Amino acid sequence: MNGFYCTVEEMLAVALSKRFRNGETGFTGLATGGAAALYITGIPLAAMEFARLTHAPDLTILLAGWCINPDFSALRELPAAEFDGKLQNLPCEAQMQGYPGQYAVRRGDVDFGFGSGVQVDRRGNINSTCIGDYRRPKVRLVGSILLPEHMACFGREYLMMPHHEARSFVEQVDYVSGVGYPGGEGGRRRLGLTRGGPEWIVTPKCIFEFEPGSGTARLLSIHPGVDPEDVIRSTGFAVSTDGVPVTALPDPQELDLLRRKVDPNSVLIPHGGDAPPAPATRGTL
Repeated sequence: MNGFYCTVEEMLAVALSKRFRNGETGFTGLATGGAAALYITGIPLAAMEFARLTHAPDLTILLAGWCINPDFSALRELPAAEFDGKLQNLPCEAQMQGYPGQYAVRRGDVDFGFGSGVQVDRRGNINSTCIGDYRRPKVRLVGSILLPEHMACFGREYLMMPHHEARSFVEQVDYVSGVGYPGGEGGRRRLGLTRGGPEWIVTPKCIFEFEPGSGTARLLSIHPGVDPEDVIRSTGFAVSTDGVPVTALPDPQELDLLRRKVDPNSVLIPHGGDAPPAPATRGTL
């Protein structure tokens, strides 16, 4: 890559950005803690801002439901909560404090969003509520939060999974916090869901898409350096790696824009560099 080294997160931010269209509105919330914050908040924000600075200047970033097109150059660390002072004081184009405002979730104003959970299954159902039987769970989790709206009211959803393990990628989730394609696209229609649904599942190892009609997850790409057998072992439902391409890396110009303009303080995502890290660090390609 002509002396450039990029992180997995940089690669995913650029790959996601190319899915967004000019004039769309994208929504992401705030997550706390390491990998969760990186995948649910950092990567989506970097991807949307990259799109705004390239092919989609009229894309609208809706952060935490009320902060519109924030100035990331003024950010020194990710806010930890929806009304964190760091977010309230962040320069932005507008703040939306009333509901419904300019953008209303249930009105269908959001074109795409980003969600996550502890389990996802082959139909794109997502679980953030409990592990085990709901009446006597092994673990009680944070709950559905806004996932039902993400998966039913948004135009499409990108499921951001910070950990790719067989216990997280299951045949059937223990609890449906956000609905994917039960019974395929026809199953969504029978539930009265006329729009939306998951488009990608993004992980540190690969990207999944969904087969039209059946709504079954299939591999779209495997990240550079990841063994296809590792993807199979880490996925609790059957997947085929035959003919699956490698996830495209950003070019040096894209990396330069990402690092210098989108995220100049390296707050949203970890940056690579002009020389190999010593020793090599996790997430570097």
